[in-house]
Amino acid sequence: MRVLVCGGAGYIGAHMCKALAEAGHEVVVLDNLSTGHRQAVLWGELVEADLLRPETLEQAFAGRGVDAVMHFCARSLVGESVQDPYAYYENNVTGSLNLLRAMRRHGVERLVFSSTAAVFGNPQAERIDESHPTQPINPYGRSKLMIEQVLADAAAAYGLRSVSLRYFNAAGADPDGRIGEAHTPETHLIPNLLRAALGQGPAMKVFGADYPTRDGTCIRDYIHVLDLADAHLRALGHMAAHGGAHVFNLGNGQGFSVREVIRAAEEVAGRAIAHEVAPRRPGDPAVLVADSVRARQELEWTPRYTRVADIIETAWRWHQAPAY
Repeated sequence: MRVLVCGGAGYIGAHMCKALAEAGHEVVVLDNLSTGHRQAVLWGELVEADLLRPETLEQAFAGRGVDAVMHFCARSLVGESVQDPYAYYENNVTGSLNLLRAMRRHGVERLVFSSTAAVFGNPQAERIDESHPTQPINPYGRSKLMIEQVLADAAAAYGLRSVSLRYFNAAGADPDGRIGEAHTPETHLIPNLLRAALGQGPAMKVFGADYPTRDGTCIRDYIHVLDLADAHLRALGHMAAHGGAHVFNLGNGQGFSVREVIRAAEEVAGRAIAHEVAPRRPGDPAVLVADSVRARQELEWTPRYTRVADIIETAWRWHQAPAY
């Protein structure tokens, strides 16, 4: 297939491009390079375009015979979405609608959409499956849920086939070290731990050590970026056999506390990592872990990286000598 990867110069998108190329698919990368990296586009042609400028999308679709689209373009910082909701609704909702209209104009009827566990809001169960209520508590989560709803309506109205994949905490990097996680600002726990280990950042803050968990710190589900890419590949096959709009949760199915992640990072780096306890952040649930049974059954998907230390090890290779 020829697959258009929107946001293919970003963290997850770049890993997706590599997985697609290795599986024998042709790749076209669409990115405006606002947060992505030109150096990460190693598989497929780069088309510089912007979902908020519909006229530029023609460059990506016209005459290319695109068979399917994978959509990773989004603003994704929860705190920023609260401070600037207009930007999030414009980018994540309006941009996605522009993409969907372009797909319709060019007869492209398959989309894999990058969604998020933020659509659930405050968890009502320790393991979250697809039937969990969707009650997002910030504009980022609401913007993603809006597109899930648009895709359901588009399936009914236009016959669009789609799969929305709700990630929990993406982590790790390709083991060959050519691509990895490079955000500005960096807000994720594992890369910030590794930057601290390399003396490239301040001491880590542990937000809250008095939660009702096994060691008092928050428990989260970390899923390797390559396992995410594998699920996207399987979603392409799923759409070939199933019409309609489908949603799947993607997580490791295991929870690791902040302190457990710190210990694993110290083990991988071979050194102590300075950290200090800070007050809880408002809205941080004690436990957030995915139930990915539906993806395992219907996509025949099984995460390969189940130990957090193995996930961190791949990220450590990248952070010691990042290529961009």
